[in-house]
Amino acid sequence: MAGGAVAYGSGVAEARSKKRPAPAKAVDYYTKLGITPLINAAGTFTFLSASLLPEEVQASMSLATQQPVNIEELHKAAGEYLAKQLKCEAALVTAGAASALTLGTAACVSMGNDQSISNLPTDMTGLKNEVIVQKTHRYDYDHALRNCGIKFVNVETLDDYDAAFNENTVMAHFFNAAESGQITREDWVRVAHKHGVPCFNDAAADVPPISNLWNYTQMGFDLVTFSGGKGIRGPQCAGLLLGRKDLIEYAVKNNNPYGNTVGRGMKVGKEEIVGMVAAVDWFLSQDENAMMAEFQRRAEKIAAEVKSIPTVETKIYVPPVANHVPHLQVTFDQSRLGMTGHEIMDKMRKGSPRIELNPAVGPGFVTVGVWMLKPDEDVIVARRLREVFQAAIQS
Repeated sequence: MAGGAVAYGSGVAEARSKKRPAPAKAVDYYTKLGITPLINAAGTFTFLSASLLPEEVQASMSLATQQPVNIEELHKAAGEYLAKQLKCEAALVTAGAASALTLGTAACVSMGNDQSISNLPTDMTGLKNEVIVQKTHRYDYDHALRNCGIKFVNVETLDDYDAAFNENTVMAHFFNAAESGQITREDWVRVAHKHGVPCFNDAAADVPPISNLWNYTQMGFDLVTFSGGKGIRGPQCAGLLLGRKDLIEYAVKNNNPYGNTVGRGMKVGKEEIVGMVAAVDWFLSQDENAMMAEFQRRAEKIAAEVKSIPTVETKIYVPPVANHVPHLQVTFDQSRLGMTGHEIMDKMRKGSPRIELNPAVGPGFVTVGVWMLKPDEDVIVARRLREVFQAAIQS
């Protein structure tokens, strides 16, 4: 035994004395795969790979890759930490905001009935399955809720809403960025709670302001979701589900790593969980006024470059809820320019460098989103936009 111990110790010493291998070299797989990166003058859109991670978040995620952990333990610890940071009862890192919609709905449907979890969405026997929603709040993410076997009940007026509750009502759903609808957030919460039904607010793209991360739970919404890869600047494949502790507990039960659940495929790796926590810490540390001033400066710089072109006019505006940061709208006389907004967008996309403008475009205008630009890219966008306009005027 003693000899064995000596041999083992010698081997360790010898291994430690060997020169460490050089750090792994990163491969530019965009180039290797033939993908041309772009300048994001659009915003935090999923199809444009959302936001860029701050360096602090990248470093934290890289560190998290180096050791395995128990995912259940990490989810629990991250949720408890985030709940404290975001002033709510409980939190869960999800595989994006759409995943949070599914898990939050599944929590409401399966609450108190653990056996039902493995049956969703095909067997709804004995389960409440009606979700009340304003007709104008129906949207492209309905399917994330319908994955749980629910059906929507549309309402328009406050009286409609109050009358829609019955023994099958399981949840009331609110789309925070909806541009129309007669029922306010406060009334939505008040009436739902009068009937003892939880209410869910989809606020995926609705930071900044930073305070929105707790404004809606403190308003009384039982569940709220935010996208990780938008204003918070976390991983695109992560999101937040915030709210009541009992509902979050059931969202966890419906989630990965548990098998035979609607959330089994909605995996969030250790890197994304850590990245989401790091992004929240980063976001909470930011000077919101300084951020907005920088976005305003970028928009003004681009406006100054193009507004002297004949018929071109510029306007800086801030959307009221979603993507609540300065945007630049550039309008023009398309008959004089001989080009539509969509054609300008296409020329910007096909030029060098490749630049994507905001999808808010029309025959006589384009929109520039400035908040996802990297340093000095505002200069590049301004110059290229001016070149496109001048070429159209001269042709």
